[in-house]
Amino acid sequence: MTASQRIDGFVLTPQGFVRGFLTHQQGRISAIEGTPISELELLQAAGDLAQPLPLLLPGFIDLHVHGGGGHDTMEGGEAAHQIARLHARHGTTSMLATTMTAPLDDICAALMALGPACRERTPKGARLLGVHLEGPYINPDKLGAQPAFAKQASLDEVLALNLLAPIKLITVAPELPGMLDLIPQLRAAGFQVQIGHTAGSYEDGVAALQQGAGGFTHLFNAMTGLHHREPGMVGAALAHARYAEIIPDLQHVHPGAIRVALRAIPGLFCVTDSTAAAGMPDGAYRLGRHTVHKCLGGVRLPDGTLAGSCLTMDQALRNLVELGLGIAEASRRVSSIAAEFLGLTDRGQLRVGAWADVVVLDHQLNLQCVVVEGDVIELS
Repeated sequence: MTASQRIDGFVLTPQGFVRGFLTHQQGRISAIEGTPISELELLQAAGDLAQPLPLLLPGFIDLHVHGGGGHDTMEGGEAAHQIARLHARHGTTSMLATTMTAPLDDICAALMALGPACRERTPKGARLLGVHLEGPYINPDKLGAQPAFAKQASLDEVLALNLLAPIKLITVAPELPGMLDLIPQLRAAGFQVQIGHTAGSYEDGVAALQQGAGGFTHLFNAMTGLHHREPGMVGAALAHARYAEIIPDLQHVHPGAIRVALRAIPGLFCVTDSTAAAGMPDGAYRLGRHTVHKCLGGVRLPDGTLAGSCLTMDQALRNLVELGLGIAEASRRVSSIAAEFLGLTDRGQLRVGAWADVVVLDHQLNLQCVVVEGDVIELS
């Protein structure tokens, strides 16, 4: 029997913080004990201690990751492992490897490399829960930074791709011919569906939600905006969505718009949409078939179009707190809600029996330690 390991601190449980400790054994949380404490009391207690106890939060869950550490998911080979390690060092304990719109042969090649990485976790890396297929079933008029290989979708094609690597999430443009009929078929086959890279109307968005679409891909970006006489896809999301992902790098979306979305969408959760440039110095990197440039804290195509990000989830947490969210609420937006969206019951929360996915932070929200399924990750 493997000995249990103990971490002391302020532990964020589903019921709130406790001042005590968490133990884990064989990859699972075996015990949480402590005295309940409010977030205000926690902050006061931290100020009274010469060496404040750390914060223990659920590991971050990122459902939109194109790359990191100089590697892109479309590369194949060892890229997935390097990406998983980079994001684990920034607190992401589980993630979806996200593809680019590309010729079908390129997508197949990427999925063939991702399949083994999804079946067995990379040592010292985040768990690849599966694949987010961001395209090619999107509107060619709303590509954003996606290459121009959008195409019609079919259930048979998606099922064939799923044999190569487990697809958990698919981004679609609902206004495309046949897509509204396809959405319930995708849902019945076990795939979660998000609306994105879309030129569709408010009515298209409402119809897609009624057909079973679960949320929206990088809300506000690459979709029709809100106007008071033409509410657009953003209006459909703000009026009707239970879930949506958003990129809180403070470049993709203005802080004011993030606050609007937080008030309107109860299940708003954060993603990085990170590229190979995450964790790397300024310079040129690959994003699918594109060359992108990291500069001034962002990633762009040569024409200036935002092309993913260099955001990591620890910075996303800090950005949310800077916007005024409490620590517990910010934690939900970078972890628990994403798990709920995918139907995961043993990740995204610190409770007995759940995977031991834990981030340990100081009170400035800087990472001190990351644990992935009981595996302690070195941060340097």
